[in-house]
Amino acid sequence: MQLGLKENWRQFSLLVLVNTFVGGMVGLERTVVPLIGTEEFGIDSELVIFSFIIAFGVVKAFTNLVSGVLADRFTRKKVLILGWIVGIPVSFLLGWGPSWNWIILANILLGISQGLAWSMTVNMKIDLVGPSNRGMAMGLNEAAGYGAVGLTALLTGYLASSYGLRPEPFYIGIFYTMAGLLISLLLIRDTRGHAQMEAAQLRKTSVGESQPKRTLSWVIAQTTWKNKTLFSVSQAGLINNLNDGMSWGVFPLLFASVGVGMEGIGWIKAVYPVVWGLGQIITGPLADRVGRKPLIIWGMFVQAIGHAVIGFGTSSPLIAGITGSVLLGIGTAMVYPALLAAVSDAAHPSWRASSVGVYRFWRDLGYAVGALMAGIVASFLGLTWAVHVAGLLTFGSGLIVWWKMEEHAN
Repeated sequence: MQLGLKENWRQFSLLVLVNTFVGGMVGLERTVVPLIGTEEFGIDSELVIFSFIIAFGVVKAFTNLVSGVLADRFTRKKVLILGWIVGIPVSFLLGWGPSWNWIILANILLGISQGLAWSMTVNMKIDLVGPSNRGMAMGLNEAAGYGAVGLTALLTGYLASSYGLRPEPFYIGIFYTMAGLLISLLLIRDTRGHAQMEAAQLRKTSVGESQPKRTLSWVIAQTTWKNKTLFSVSQAGLINNLNDGMSWGVFPLLFASVGVGMEGIGWIKAVYPVVWGLGQIITGPLADRVGRKPLIIWGMFVQAIGHAVIGFGTSSPLIAGITGSVLLGIGTAMVYPALLAAVSDAAHPSWRASSVGVYRFWRDLGYAVGALMAGIVASFLGLTWAVHVAGLLTFGSGLIVWWKMEEHAN
């Protein structure tokens, strides 16, 4: 057993492949599901339509919290497999559910599945590579996941324009679930031993000697507010996913209302996560070289600019949508691997999986907060103002990181 990307490249590559299927399950919903609410079920309230995102975000956030504890207590592989098993009904509920409540149920299950499966691909890659390549590891992991989100969103848009909103776009999810489950069962090996090896190496240092057994409440306090670096990272993660939750619900409805067709909406929805995903191949290793903090700060600022382009560009909606989505993707690509690597830097291996779970709790709660914010703002001020509010919050979050965060040596 050794730490390092080169030493563990086979298992690392399999985990990248698994996370492609995990991300693809989220991509199923990006283009089609909000329009199912308006066109098939006749829902005219933005807040009701966005309820599926709120359900997904809240459930995934709490599952992230539990998954970190489970990963520290049981094997990573068992939690990963459980995530896929929970996700089996999702595509069937989305494709054939007879009412909006069935769509919400699908998103509750999807939130549990994502919280377990995606969390484990993150923790297992962190375990394998050791401290020197965490940025690269998180870049590759999130590139696979969010690249699949974008490509699946584009593909479902084309399928919906050719065959209708349901059920054909959701056939893809059935394939993703079965492929991910089989690979996890048959080919993935557990990595908790690698984390224990790293912890044993750290015991030889003064940092490692002073690490008693930590309770979850202690880890929550450290990650949420006591440790200023982990606080900075957690609030930035929440606002980052607030943007994603807002765009998930708002963009299909906003661009449809100004005359953009299904294929155009599919492109707008695809560009954001594809640029976000593929960009992390560059920004992940860059976070190892220049540090986490600069990428987080400027990534948040670039996202704020992307919101401004979309919010003020409704006279040329398709161009503004694609341009703004590119900027959102670039900014998020800068932020995402740096945030995860920063948590891994600041948390000791003995409680790192739990700390990553707490960070991912706050980050993915951003989906629900973003959808709730968008629904309330859109009800009173319109969909465009939901975009503007998200931009202002993103800019403020970048300033908090600038003020509070400290770099940790790798």
